[in-house]
Amino acid sequence: MKAVIINQPGTPDVLTLKDVHEPQISSPTEILVQLKAAGINPIDTKLRHRGTFYPDDMPAILGCDGAGIVQAVGSEVTDFKPGDEVYFFAGGLGKSQTGNYAQLAVVESHLVAHKPTSLTFAEAAAAPLVLITAWESLYDRGRLENGQKVLIHGGTGGVGHIAIQLAKLKGADVCVTVGNPDKARLARQFGADETIVYKQTDFVQGVLNWTEGKGVDLAFDTVGGKTFFDTCEAVKVYGDLVTILQPDPNLGNLKIARNRNLSIGLELMLTPALMGLVDAQKHQTSILKQCAKFIDQGQLKIHLNQTFPLAEAAAAHQLLEQGSMMGKIALLID
Repeated sequence: MKAVIINQPGTPDVLTLKDVHEPQISSPTEILVQLKAAGINPIDTKLRHRGTFYPDDMPAILGCDGAGIVQAVGSEVTDFKPGDEVYFFAGGLGKSQTGNYAQLAVVESHLVAHKPTSLTFAEAAAAPLVLITAWESLYDRGRLENGQKVLIHGGTGGVGHIAIQLAKLKGADVCVTVGNPDKARLARQFGADETIVYKQTDFVQGVLNWTEGKGVDLAFDTVGGKTFFDTCEAVKVYGDLVTILQPDPNLGNLKIARNRNLSIGLELMLTPALMGLVDAQKHQTSILKQCAKFIDQGQLKIHLNQTFPLAEAAAAHQLLEQGSMMGKIALLID
């Protein structure tokens, strides 16, 4: 089969289209999927640049998000049959015989959900990681409730545009930070009640104005760096702050967070995959199943910004690494 592989870390040029052996079902609970599309995520570019989690398993196929058609199932699989259209978050972290920048993938059935019928394969492949990340951050870590006020940084990014919609589905009021007026308009299309162009307005003051000086119940940081520490001032006393980036102690401290008795949540949706936590993986798959219902009911939309052929994975990585991406990117696989 055709697959995009890396033999060593480096620039996007290390991504190479090659003929590789087809993966085979080796467990009664596995599924063979003919991939039609693969999502591109920041974790892909980071692993390509610095090396995968399994450096001894080279060459590697990247790509955690996939969507396609079931070709065969193991003897114990009952929820899927050949011909089913599916999407999933699985593999792509460097482990041998995994990854979705390829024509075929073998996936454990408990990681797979039926594809939303209203989405194209490319849209579906762009969805799993950001759906799970936003859901876990807002609902599991952040304990978001109806009527609360939430701040979302990077409101038109891959995770951010999903987070806006999930927050609105919970009945929250949503404020987002964005980089320019065009992004502000797009964020409002996703349901944002308030937009702050951070290059024009101090976002902390903007949030305090919006909340009559109290701060938000929950802040969701998808940006990291100094923004994480600055956000502490925008969260109400006894509020919640969730980040998907590792806080850098060289850029600030948590004194304000401590004085305000904030609950800090650190979200890494890769943990179940890296630690082999099956129950946690099943929880993530249940998120995909529920989100598929929201999508097919018209309550949740995936903003697919651009697609590339599989052979142009390097160009897709280059675009993502330029920053300021609105929505998602996906690879189309013949």
